[in-house]
Amino acid sequence: MGIKLSEHKKFKISKLTDGVEFLDNKALHLQLNADSFALLDGITNKAFNDNSNCYTVENGTDFYQIKADYCIGLDWLGNSGRYIQVEPKINITNGENFEFCLNEDDESESFDKALRKDNSAEISIGLDYLKMLMDVMAFPVSAKEVKGLVNIDWNASKINIDSRDDKLTPFLIIQFLQLLKAIVKKGLKKSYYKIQENLRSKIKGKILIGQHIKKNVLKNRFTNIFCEYQVFGEDNYENRFLNKAFVFVCSYVNNHKAYFFSNAFDIEQIIDYCRPLFEHIGTSVELHQLKNIKTNPFFKEYKACIKIGEQILKRFAYNISQTADQKIATPPFWIDMPRLFELYIYEKMLKANEGSASKIKYQFSTYGNALDILIKQGKHSLVIDAKYKLHYKHGEVHADMRQVAGYARLNKVLNELAYNNEDFVKDAVLPCLIIYPDIKNGIDLGEDLPAFKIENLITPYRRVKAYSEIYKLGVKLSLIYE
Repeated sequence: MGIKLSEHKKFKISKLTDGVEFLDNKALHLQLNADSFALLDGITNKAFNDNSNCYTVENGTDFYQIKADYCIGLDWLGNSGRYIQVEPKINITNGENFEFCLNEDDESESFDKALRKDNSAEISIGLDYLKMLMDVMAFPVSAKEVKGLVNIDWNASKINIDSRDDKLTPFLIIQFLQLLKAIVKKGLKKSYYKIQENLRSKIKGKILIGQHIKKNVLKNRFTNIFCEYQVFGEDNYENRFLNKAFVFVCSYVNNHKAYFFSNAFDIEQIIDYCRPLFEHIGTSVELHQLKNIKTNPFFKEYKACIKIGEQILKRFAYNISQTADQKIATPPFWIDMPRLFELYIYEKMLKANEGSASKIKYQFSTYGNALDILIKQGKHSLVIDAKYKLHYKHGEVHADMRQVAGYARLNKVLNELAYNNEDFVKDAVLPCLIIYPDIKNGIDLGEDLPAFKIENLITPYRRVKAYSEIYKLGVKLSLIYE
């Protein structure tokens, strides 16, 4: 039995004194009898990494209150046999319901109030996070930063769900295909690989005595010799494995195009782009043959692509028939949505400022912390913090303001900006910009990308009035509508 909720919302599990157990995902409430409730004993916060949680748990005498954080995913709730499924929170309406009670500390209450205001608007069924990932992975510089974006617990028992609820597989497939496209664009890597072949009336490489006796001597084929020899070409272990994973991916996409929403056409284009180069590549390969692969700086995408390919094959238990199943068993997983939003902003910043990648520093490390984006361009230098929060439409989160202002006053940041940056004034107040989702009135980064040029980021009407040199900028994110 699954508990469904969106990011940053609360779900209550209470103990029944009498009556029948029931689950109401709409009311975000589950009632259990004493025996079922006892199975939840010991459930605690689920950490994503050192800085964030997948969800937190508040214990009461006869209830548990589970609050989702800013990650989406699927996981077991302790040993209860029940699982929790968290979906993107930006999935309410086309904009009208993003008016919040801005003094609320809890965004989940704001969502509930917003929903009660207007139930007549067109309803979206979720944030198109796959579109965000497509854009991030399409740009080589931002694609390098996706490590750690997904946590998959391969050791835990798998969870049975409908394939339409599967958020993990499409996510992995988009990563795989974008990396594969980068590989194909460069051309497939060539290397030496071994071939075993039963040759007629000749010897090549070395004779495999055991195989030769079994296949030739015992069968009176005295003119044949079973040999192993090396060949230099594209049909090597790495490319065979990528082709094997590619076959699984193509099968899944053909059977579940609807799960990629508006990205289905782009996915098919990538598949058509990659397919010709793999027509002469085999699929026969063992995983142990990949252990001794040497990385090549020119073909740096191979390592990440092979790793994701392994995850895809493992997800389908190496059985291609499972790519068509409507019921699936998936390992618990979590996707870091704030980080995906950061990378999305970073990719758009790079795209809008082509040729200035060296002036846009992502995750600049500062004494145990890392600010999201540091712009190093003379008088336009500034600190950017991407906040996956909706409070900023008509208000501010003061803790975030203090955080970004603190970054702007670190000597390490100021020294970095002053180095080889002649127009930078070290004693001046360094501007700070907070970028946040604004579905209704934000900048459409597909149509108005020039607004993300470095010199256009800071404007008077984006100023936060209560602070000096702090600005905010809303951006639109793609939604999936019913």
